[in-house]
Amino acid sequence: MQEQPTTQGRDQFQSKLGFIFAAAGSAVGLGNIWRFPYLAGKNGGGAFVLFYLICVIVIGFGLMLAEFVIGRNTQLSSVDAFKKLDKRFTFVGAMGVLAAFVIMGYYPVVGGWSVAYVFKSILGQFSTDSAVMGEVFGALATGISQPILWTAVYLIANIVIVAKGISGGIEKASLVMMPTLFVLLVILVIRSLTLPNAIEGLKYLFVPDFSKLTGDVMLAALGQAFFSLSLGMGCMITYSSYLSKKENLVQNAIVVPTMDTSVALLSGMVIIPATVSFGFDLGQGPGLVFVTVPAIFATMGPVLGRIFGIIFFLLLTLAALSSSLSLLEVVVSYLIDNRGWERKKAVAGSSIVLFIICIAASLSMGAWSGFTIMGMNIFDFLDWFANNLLLPIGGIFITLYVGWFMGKDKVKAEVTNDGTVKFAIFEVWMFLCRIVIPAIIAVVLLSGIGII
Repeated sequence: MQEQPTTQGRDQFQSKLGFIFAAAGSAVGLGNIWRFPYLAGKNGGGAFVLFYLICVIVIGFGLMLAEFVIGRNTQLSSVDAFKKLDKRFTFVGAMGVLAAFVIMGYYPVVGGWSVAYVFKSILGQFSTDSAVMGEVFGALATGISQPILWTAVYLIANIVIVAKGISGGIEKASLVMMPTLFVLLVILVIRSLTLPNAIEGLKYLFVPDFSKLTGDVMLAALGQAFFSLSLGMGCMITYSSYLSKKENLVQNAIVVPTMDTSVALLSGMVIIPATVSFGFDLGQGPGLVFVTVPAIFATMGPVLGRIFGIIFFLLLTLAALSSSLSLLEVVVSYLIDNRGWERKKAVAGSSIVLFIICIAASLSMGAWSGFTIMGMNIFDFLDWFANNLLLPIGGIFITLYVGWFMGKDKVKAEVTNDGTVKFAIFEVWMFLCRIVIPAIIAVVLLSGIGII
């Protein structure tokens, strides 16, 4: 009964739209705008996209609904949620907090790069030569003072918003950021589709060539579907713990992955047709956003290139920020619920530690590159540890808990709001949670650690 007082007077989302935008913002991040286009480009386009969509439908809806059930049922963040439901599974909540903490130890570094590129766009520092842009990005990523400065700027934005709480901070920010993000994306899509030969890029993205659907392509699509939705780390458990009991969880578990996937597809429609139009390499990899895209904007001329560069990197910054808010909130809500800290103290304390880790992650790509863990620099190790180990293990145990241990009647009562919401495929979803989703995520896990 120790946890009960923490739910009294607990902040809540004030509107359905506020929750949806915040949850969608958590899912929408660099993975959609940075990672999805280059993976689609590298893995054959349409075949990759089709398999990705299938994975989103199965994993995205199924696992997200499972997290919503746990969070809304307990009205507690991930560690205390499992502690209240079944102490044997407390480690799952703890792994989620650890995953969010680890990711926030390097994610603001990339967020800082996005902010830096907004200013590079304003100052007209882009070149049509992708080799030159590669040098510009390399100088930023491996530098000392500049990347740390931009990381600090980015982290301060997170601190200011999260310190204001759910309704006064995250919800208000999400209600502005998410519509802005979609408007900016649509502007860029329209521009990209009016470029010469853009239709060939669209065909590459959406017309499947099944001869390219190899095991590696399917694993890449599976991994992207899982990682892009912010699942397995307690973000959705934490956000849904601030939901009222009247909310329709099933609807939300459909809308949020749909919005997330829409952003990924729209991002692909921005980057791939433009890359094809200007004859750049679709298999560029992670450099596609910070090297190829600036070079593409530079070919549009000094005025147009600058305008669209500002729009794109502002979009990238908003996407990164909407994700990192939820990651920081996972850590902060743990300190509030489990340690009894005041919100501002929790935000300040965790952010100081995270900034120190971010400095180490940033320097590991330059001055500290000689220091490695398991053959990886600090940045790459944190990324590998969170995404290849913590998130898949968390996702497996969350679905197994809902499918086998929470109790079918209890789960059904939560999903259907005690029978007032219809959910015709409840039995199918329970089967997915018990067998299918854990098995699929196990493949992601085995692939991530190199066994497959």
